[in-house]
Amino acid sequence: MTSPAPDRPPPRRGRRPLSAIRTLLASEAAGGLILMGAAALALGVANGPLAEAYAHALHAALGPMSVQHWINDGLMAGFFLLIGLEIKREALDGRLRTWPDRMLPGFAALGGMAVPAGVYALANLGSDTLRGWAIPAATDIAFALGVLALLGRRAPVSLKIFLSAVAIIDDLGAVLVIALFYSSGLDLTMLGLAALVLGGLYGLNRAGVSWLPAYLVLGLVLWVLVLRSGIHATIAGVLLALTIPIRVSPGRPEDAESPLHRLEHALAPWITYAVVPIFGFANAGVNLTGLTGDALLEPVTLGIAAGLFLGKQAGVFASLRLAVALRLGQRPAGASWEQVYGVAVLCGIGFTMSLFISGLAFADPQHETAVKLGVLAGSALSGLVGAAILLLARPRAARA
Repeated sequence: MTSPAPDRPPPRRGRRPLSAIRTLLASEAAGGLILMGAAALALGVANGPLAEAYAHALHAALGPMSVQHWINDGLMAGFFLLIGLEIKREALDGRLRTWPDRMLPGFAALGGMAVPAGVYALANLGSDTLRGWAIPAATDIAFALGVLALLGRRAPVSLKIFLSAVAIIDDLGAVLVIALFYSSGLDLTMLGLAALVLGGLYGLNRAGVSWLPAYLVLGLVLWVLVLRSGIHATIAGVLLALTIPIRVSPGRPEDAESPLHRLEHALAPWITYAVVPIFGFANAGVNLTGLTGDALLEPVTLGIAAGLFLGKQAGVFASLRLAVALRLGQRPAGASWEQVYGVAVLCGIGFTMSLFISGLAFADPQHETAVKLGVLAGSALSGLVGAAILLLARPRAARA
């Protein structure tokens, strides 16, 4: 038998796609830090000499919609497309592939949505502002992972994986809430046409078509029809994502190469580093001039802030403890209960999705300042207190 020459290079293999989980954790954490900067910049501009120019630019007409509407209804459709791709990938080929995998983050996400909504409802009972009940029910994964990134090794990787899984299920819940409770004035003709386009996308999937431009062109048509149907246009992004083909490779998702994986990897940098920070800059600016401490006690502000800071941590942590007690799942590996509690507190960072839902709940600007104050206060408290708990918590391995 002839031995191969020792200097012969090993055979080349096809380029291995980046691991979905490594990419998610790295990009979301870095994107969260950029988002923090965008929010801080928006607050600075809204309270400085450029405040009037800032407001005028956002409300300036750009074709059929204002600049802010293009950001919230147009650019954010790409954000929801990415969310849909992540949900589908995780459900079919990732951390949520089996029911045991879904149980623990599912319980945590459900409790983390229900309790904050209840806290807000209690603060706004009997008022027309009750419509904003879903605002504190969302978690901003980019912001939360950004905080974890700042903490370095103080939080084990298992907690970061758990947090991202909770946030993905939380995002699915938010999408359903938007579709079911924040759609009005439905145009049945547009809905019918949208259904036909969606059927065409499904047909492409079933026919095994893997050419992404075909899906994206039909997806653009779907977005226009959904926009005109009365359902929020961003739902089109999720619907499109569900039709993008994926090649399932159980146990080896990082080795997969399919249209869904390609689109997700192509979209992630643009959404994380451009679209979400632009949305944050356009929506986080609130003028604090003349505001007093009483402004924080208004029902809308108090309901959102308390829902995010108190309701989220209570709902997530209590649901998690109950699920573990019922043997429906196990505590994240290598994490102490104190560290798990710190992550539950971080779930109260609701920034991006909370601001997005607030724009649907209150279309008029009457409650804009109260909503933004509540979101910023609740998210800031959750981030600071959650980080402090994780810094002070002893890791599980250090315990006797």
